[in-house]
Amino acid sequence: MTGRARARSRGRARGTETAAPGAVSVSSLPTREPATATSAAPEAEGDLVGRGRQKGVPGQLAQKTVVEMSVGFQQVKLGERGGRRRDFNDTGVNTRQFIEHVKESKSGSSGSVVPLIANFFRIVSRPQWVLYQYHVDYQPPIESRRLRTALLFQHEVLGIARTFDGALLFLPHRLPDKATVLHSETRNGEKIQITVTLTNELPPSSPMCIQLYNIIFRRILKILNMQQIGRNFYNPNDPLDIPQHRLTIWSGYTSTILPYESAIMMCTDVSHRVLRSETVLDFMINLRQQCGSHNFIDICTKELIGLIILTKYNNKTYRIDDIAWDHTPSNTFTRGETNISFRDYYKNQYGVEITDGNQALLVSHVKRLGPSGSPPRGPAMLLPELCYLTGLTDKMRSDFNIMRDLSVHTRLTPEQREQRLNRFMSNIQRNADARAELEKWGLNFERKLLNLNGRLLPGEKILQGSASYEYDPVVADWTREMRGVNVISAPPLENWLLFYTRRNTNEAQNLLQNLHKVAGPLGITLQRAKMIEYEDQQDSLLKAMKQNVGPRTQMVVVVLPSSRKDKYDNIKKYLCVDCPVPSQCVVSRTLSRPKALMTVATKIALQMACKMGGELWSVEIPLKHLMIVGIDCYHDTSAGKRSIGALVASLNQRMSRWFSRCVLQHKGQEIMDGLKTLCLTAALKEYLKCNNCLPSRIIVYRDGVGDGQLLSVATFEVAQILESIKSLGADYAPKLSVVVVKKRIASRFFSVIGGKMSNPLPGTVIDTEVTRPEWYDFYIVSQAVRSGSVSPTHYNVIHDSSGLKPDHMQRLTYKLCHMYYNWQGVIRVPAPCQYAHKLAFLVGQSIHKEPNMQLDNLLFYL
Repeated sequence: MTGRARARSRGRARGTETAAPGAVSVSSLPTREPATATSAAPEAEGDLVGRGRQKGVPGQLAQKTVVEMSVGFQQVKLGERGGRRRDFNDTGVNTRQFIEHVKESKSGSSGSVVPLIANFFRIVSRPQWVLYQYHVDYQPPIESRRLRTALLFQHEVLGIARTFDGALLFLPHRLPDKATVLHSETRNGEKIQITVTLTNELPPSSPMCIQLYNIIFRRILKILNMQQIGRNFYNPNDPLDIPQHRLTIWSGYTSTILPYESAIMMCTDVSHRVLRSETVLDFMINLRQQCGSHNFIDICTKELIGLIILTKYNNKTYRIDDIAWDHTPSNTFTRGETNISFRDYYKNQYGVEITDGNQALLVSHVKRLGPSGSPPRGPAMLLPELCYLTGLTDKMRSDFNIMRDLSVHTRLTPEQREQRLNRFMSNIQRNADARAELEKWGLNFERKLLNLNGRLLPGEKILQGSASYEYDPVVADWTREMRGVNVISAPPLENWLLFYTRRNTNEAQNLLQNLHKVAGPLGITLQRAKMIEYEDQQDSLLKAMKQNVGPRTQMVVVVLPSSRKDKYDNIKKYLCVDCPVPSQCVVSRTLSRPKALMTVATKIALQMACKMGGELWSVEIPLKHLMIVGIDCYHDTSAGKRSIGALVASLNQRMSRWFSRCVLQHKGQEIMDGLKTLCLTAALKEYLKCNNCLPSRIIVYRDGVGDGQLLSVATFEVAQILESIKSLGADYAPKLSVVVVKKRIASRFFSVIGGKMSNPLPGTVIDTEVTRPEWYDFYIVSQAVRSGSVSPTHYNVIHDSSGLKPDHMQRLTYKLCHMYYNWQGVIRVPAPCQYAHKLAFLVGQSIHKEPNMQLDNLLFYL
């Protein structure tokens, strides 16, 4: 079926019941761009990591634990919310109460104390009254939240202290009646009945009050004329245009108010939004001019599906899921009891005149709920003329000039970031309207960023072969130190193939020569490769591999003439599924720089060694019979958002050998259903085979857990892990720890060294003040960055029967950040997390099938 036929088929399936356009009911729009990058083959197969998001909460599993863990959270769910709002940063999920040895203290003690500044502002005063929560209903329904608010706030009976988020109204006083009926009228004379119903009375300690503080602060940002896009607020009145790239940058801020260890505080950070200066209609017109009418629908659909767009009339973001080619602005949809065209709707609702009456409509399958008791509404229908492209394409990201110009304006030093944040709070304090809004509710913030103490952990010694050495803690890598030192072990490479095209003959020869130069000093035995030339044509490389790769082949190296993703995918599909052989791809451009060739060859030699089962280096791991597990998920958009769950587990004491396994899951699924039967059980059996015993201690690092998903992981996945362990025998009861790892956080920490603001040194731990009292959590700054501000990683121990002291858990976690073999330095997360990222990403981006089990014990995905 052609693209046009598919589009028409979809249009007929929708019939005349076209859904309301994107301006309608936008409270539950996606706020984060999904991981849909389609990166081409990496230059030397460097780090390309995807991440997923969870969906859903388990049904009947561990209900008692769920109830106990959510003590206090039921208040947040009261009221007729109808699922309109998401769980707010897992407020009320108390996992620390089940971990006996950290009930009194979760702080470590090793290392030296370092003074830090954090991007948090304390709330120094807050209201102590009962908060009244009301649900607001409109008849006929009003889709625009702005219009909802305007109609509601016409009524003085509500008072001046009031906050409304489009569905819930909060007042510091109680209205005379439980249900108050109000009447308003729109500018067009349409009469609206508003029913305000009391749903809850909340004390100051209620988690819902925390949500209220966030709503109030969003109101403050609007008073400052900032516009909300997704979760964050930006200043559209001070855009930074980069005309040579047709890009615009909006600067803004993230802000979240939560209860922390020492006080209720607001975490705020600088944010930037990259907008493109062309609409989707501009893009479609240019594309038609380039490719003509032939195959335009197919090409356009392929280019646009999955992109995130911004509608400036309401500053909302959407994901393009489909294109309704047989719909135009003249099509109608049902609004209330009447039909209205898209053209008239946008004119009446936003005062926008549509100029192109023939444009097709974009479809976004946002999760939107209708009025209580009614079925969910259809997808959002958007006009390309009103939609602006956001973010960068892969081609833009690979353009050095674009990335350089963007980084100049968005990559802030610690000093610049600290100044921006302090200026942000000063602007709030100077604005009379903002101050008045805060005073109405009795809120007051400190005017300076939080000062606190962290600890700098002792540096790690790298163990490589028979040698050991220390690295510079400032740069946190040992690229120079490891030169000329034998790796721990490397299988001799005797039978391997090097594929290249005729025009890349010189690059292939130079690579081979330099591989032989660097292999010897590293203790890697490397015989000469069999050189195979292939034509730079469709399927010629695959044919050449089928003719030459055999059972005795240990490694396949391919010099690619370009970064075409399809060629890279074909290589990986064949060599990871059909003919399981470790492979290494490198783009010829990477080999064309003579000065960097030795460095490139060294990295490739190390990758080849560990892909065949070699062990490069280690650090001292004092715990015996320990298994470390990393888990992550990736959503395969090419297969209808099918999820790939990846598990990676250590097999030896040095944490230098790893078992890996993937499971393909249902659409949009994040929780790993196959964890028990297909992954962890297999890993434990492999550990038994390698060590003649099962591990006495298991520590699981679970990455990719978003806000609102902690309860689900703490019940569903932990239960699966425990069941997996039981399947090995009733007498087998190892100590178990489960740690949730989060990288996408707004927290930042700064050091003051010599009177100058700088990044904390790698190994800095923060486990007081800004941690959550109901969690056993801590932050680690493990990596070093050459420019900008370093990002810490947040660790939350949600299950722990091991009895490990917090100090030992923190130090072990930092040690594991040294064990990622694709980078000769400390990385941001423990190595098994990054390995799980790599495996899930490779399967989701290139293979789309479960890899052959013959590769389970190899790091073939690096």
